[in-house]
Amino acid sequence: MLSLFEKPNVLLRLEGGAVFALALAVYWQQSFSWPLFWSTILIPDLAMLGYLVNAQLGTRAYNITHSKLLPSLLGIFAISTGNALCMALTLIWFVHIGIDRLLGYGLKYAEGFKFTHLGVIGRREGEPRGRYLPCGK
Repeated sequence: MLSLFEKPNVLLRLEGGAVFALALAVYWQQSFSWPLFWSTILIPDLAMLGYLVNAQLGTRAYNITHSKLLPSLLGIFAISTGNALCMALTLIWFVHIGIDRLLGYGLKYAEGFKFTHLGVIGRREGEPRGRYLPCGK
């Protein structure tokens, strides 16, 4: 069990699972709208359309919508104003980011969509999954 703490990629994926579970539990506990949830859960993935223009735009758009910075700011706004819709959207956004991280979809590098801070999505020929990081580690 302690060896788990020597594997940053595994920890990052588990953290994603924790974010997913916590955000989903709070969403359920607050009795927010499930039609709202299901109709907006994939909105952050629209950022992938940036890859149709080029990898640099796709990377920037994806990373902006898949980092925890914007939903955190939205959550602070929701708490400070008492705006229930913004809080529901914050939690949905965190659910989306959490499940992506749990499944291994990390923030992107400019080399292309499959190159993430959690490793390569899919397999490179002759290399086990999760072995590539642009930092060389």
